[in-house]
Amino acid sequence: MSWKKSKITLENGTAADAQFPLIVSASRSTDIPAFYADWFFHRLEKGYSAWTNPFNGVRSYVSYDDTRFIVFWSKNPKPLIPHLGYLKKRGIGCYIQYTLNDYVEEGLEKGVPSVDSRIETFKELVGVLGKGSVVWRFDPLVLTDEIGVDQLISKIEYIGDALKGYTEKLVFSFVDISAYRKVKANLDKNGVAYREWTTDLMEEFAAKLSALNKNWGYVLATCGEKIDIAKYGIAHNRCVDDDLIIRLAYDDEVLMKHLGVRIETVGLFDSIPDNALELSDGRYAVKTKDNRDKGQRELCGCISSKDIGEYNTCAHLCEYCYANATKECAVANLARNRKNPFAETITGI
Repeated sequence: MSWKKSKITLENGTAADAQFPLIVSASRSTDIPAFYADWFFHRLEKGYSAWTNPFNGVRSYVSYDDTRFIVFWSKNPKPLIPHLGYLKKRGIGCYIQYTLNDYVEEGLEKGVPSVDSRIETFKELVGVLGKGSVVWRFDPLVLTDEIGVDQLISKIEYIGDALKGYTEKLVFSFVDISAYRKVKANLDKNGVAYREWTTDLMEEFAAKLSALNKNWGYVLATCGEKIDIAKYGIAHNRCVDDDLIIRLAYDDEVLMKHLGVRIETVGLFDSIPDNALELSDGRYAVKTKDNRDKGQRELCGCISSKDIGEYNTCAHLCEYCYANATKECAVANLARNRKNPFAETITGI
C-alpha cells in the first residue's frame, strides 16, 4: 500500500519528504519494546523518525501525524508498560505480538528473562490492554539434537496452561533454516546441532498440539507456513491482522474507512452476513476490500503496515536470529543508540 506522502520539517529545520502511515509495525526487524521503547515514544512525540532501507541503504522519513494503530512485536515487552497511557492519550490503538518461547535450558535465547517472569509480564499487559490485545507466539519452533517434538510440546504445555484465560490465540512457525541465510549462518557459527522440519514431523507436532488445545480452546495458527494442517484445527495467521484491529478499534472512523469497513447495527430480526465480524456491543463489521499487503512473502497474510525497525539492532542475541548478521553488529548498534538515544534513527546515527 502506498501511504500518503508529504513534506515534514525535521528537527534541524530542513524539509524532507515523508510517508504518513495509518498502521505502524514496530517491528518485524528488531525488538523495539524491549530495547528501544524510550526512543520510539520520543520519536512518536516528536512526530517522525528516520528509517534506512535494508536493501539499498537509502534513508527516508516516517511521519506519525496520521498514525491510528501500532502492532508491537516483542520477546520482552515489559518496557512498553509505562508508555501505554501515552498511546491512549493520543487515541492510537495497539496490540502486541508477544513471542514467549522456552529455550532456556538449551541456551538458544540467552538474552531474554526467565519464562515465569515473561508469563507475568504477559498477564500484566493483558490487565492494561485487555484480553485479545496480547497474542501469544511460540516462534520459531526449533529442532535440535536436544529438542524434539515431545520436548517442544512439553514447553508449550507449561506456558499454555499458565496463559489460560489471558490469551485467545497461539501462533507458531516451523524454523526454515535452509531458506534463511542468516539463520543458517548464525546456527552454524554458534555450534547449534539443528535439524530441519519434515512434513511428517510437522504433522506429528500439529496432532499433539491439537490434542493439548482441547483443554485451552485457543485459536491455533501458523505464521507464513505452506503446509496445510487445517484438519488439526490450525489456520494460516495474519500477524498484522485487520480482523483484530477492527475488533479493538472499530469506533475509529478514520481507521475503519482506511480498512474499507462498514459498521452495522444488528436489528431484532436481522441476519448477520456470513463474512461479518461480530463486535462486542451488538454491532457487526463488514469488510468491503482486501487489505492484504502484496509486498510481503507469498505465504504471509498480513495487511499493509509500515515497519519502522531496522535489522542488526536486536540485543536478545538469539542463536537462530534472522534479523542480525552478527551479534557484534547488533551490540554495536545498541551502544550507538544508548549514546544518542533520541536520534532520528534507531541506531543513533
